[in-house]
Amino acid sequence: MCPIISALELKEIFYNENLIILDARVGKEVYQSYLTKHIKGARYIDLDKDLAEIGDDAAYGGRHPLPTIEKFAGILSRLGISSDSHIVIYDDKNGANAAARVWWMLKAFGLDRVQVLDGGFQAAEKNGLEFSLGEEIFDTEILIKKKDWIFPISSLEDVENELQHNSSTVIDVRDAYRYKGESEPIDLVAGHIPGAINIPFSENLDHNGYFLDPKEIKEKYLKILQDKSQDLIIHCGSGVTACHTILALDYAGFPIPNLYVGSWSEWSRRDGKKIATEN
Repeated sequence: MCPIISALELKEIFYNENLIILDARVGKEVYQSYLTKHIKGARYIDLDKDLAEIGDDAAYGGRHPLPTIEKFAGILSRLGISSDSHIVIYDDKNGANAAARVWWMLKAFGLDRVQVLDGGFQAAEKNGLEFSLGEEIFDTEILIKKKDWIFPISSLEDVENELQHNSSTVIDVRDAYRYKGESEPIDLVAGHIPGAINIPFSENLDHNGYFLDPKEIKEKYLKILQDKSQDLIIHCGSGVTACHTILALDYAGFPIPNLYVGSWSEWSRRDGKKIATEN
């Protein structure tokens, strides 16, 4: 199944029995925004509560470490998701916060029919999808049991080792000004992991905020990576926006790369880790 679905394609399957739409928007008062207006039938999934297990020290795990597979299974059960569900996720940040993270987690959990709405909330409005307000009422589902995430994950130590031996390409998908160390709006220190290259996630999109054609995405990354396109580790600030590039690479036909979940928020806080800048 293609990991991307257009608003018009969603419109065609809107009343399919197994369709479940997830609203993955993030930000201040976002749940109130959901209650005020969301795609009809959409169920809200929370980045901090449902998609992460936030610890006391971001130096070990970053700002959005993954929850246990058991906890996530319970969340899927609560949301009424089964192994037969066709799940479409949207946000209002072109898939970067946090629709792509939901996509990654659902696929890594072992679910097959998972797509991100191209253009998100704005595309749904533009193309006349139905909206509603307030809470949605739905049934829970039987718990799906899984042993572990099936997509590849890298730890801080893995990243360090791969860079030391030049055996993987580490891609930092944050905006260039954060990578260069010009300023840092979220984490404590500006800069990047020494040896990581910068390909901002925004380069996966056209000027209207829609994903580029998969052939164009493939050509772009092959040109940048050349013969290093097979062994990739993707990171961002906290393992959320990185999933946008993993989604784009999957859309373009590349193998699923490793996700460094802790990302810059972990690396930059860990004692003794070198930090590079381009100031």
